[in-house]
Amino acid sequence: MATDISESSGADCKGDTRNSAKLDSDYPLRVLYCGENSPKPEAGISEGQGTVGEEEEKKKQKRGGRGQIKQKKKTVPQKVTIAKIPRAKKKYVTRVCGLATFEIDLKEAQRFFAQKFSCGASVTGEDEIIIQGDFTDDIIDVIQEKWPEVDDDSIEDLGEVKK
Repeated sequence: MATDISESSGADCKGDTRNSAKLDSDYPLRVLYCGENSPKPEAGISEGQGTVGEEEEKKKQKRGGRGQIKQKKKTVPQKVTIAKIPRAKKKYVTRVCGLATFEIDLKEAQRFFAQKFSCGASVTGEDEIIIQGDFTDDIIDVIQEKWPEVDDDSIEDLGEVKK
């Protein structure tokens, strides 16, 4: 009779209480929650038909993408400004702003100025080229020669300004 008790009590589990579950239950278990204490649905788990529609919404772009083309802002008047900025003691840099309003490639203009004046030049900001040295007198003529669409009236020399 001792053998019947050990076989029916599950002695092979050595005191494991997990084996006391019903043998006829299907896993994974489904738990019904009331509306107040229900757990929040996780991102990877889908529940029925409701989340399929939400997944389709996630696939669509809600913000602007390739379909929408941004218009260039033409509200800024087409004017090129040239300014001489003091650096240290008797050294200056020349700032040229407004070439992008005439649809001039700033990288190309920067390379041209650096080669023409044999100095360093760089593009800073969206519409600004900094040339190392004081070239305010020469640069007006050079801009008109290189880019004829920039006329004399649209070039303004601000003189010496602070940064």
